[in-house]
Amino acid sequence: MNVFLGEIIGYLSGACTMLAFLPQTIKSITTKNVSGLSMYMYIIYCIGLVFWILYGVYLHSFQIILFNSITLIFNVIILYMIIESILKSKKK
Repeated sequence: MNVFLGEIIGYLSGACTMLAFLPQTIKSITTKNVSGLSMYMYIIYCIGLVFWILYGVYLHSFQIILFNSITLIFNVIILYMIIESILKSKKK
């Protein structure tokens, strides 16, 4: 496989992975409803994304760093909303 094709595949796969979380992030922000989402899944996924970013730094891979960083932002937003929802429900 030539280098250019590999780069294209890297960008496309990263974009698809990142975009997969965009609808959930938008829906969570607009509805303010995260009741059906698992806090533990988002914690584990965020940790995994941090390791992917570190791996991208190790490999000097812009695609890995870029797309996993954006995906991490989406997931941290949702995780924050989940934790905020849990804390609000415990105050009642």
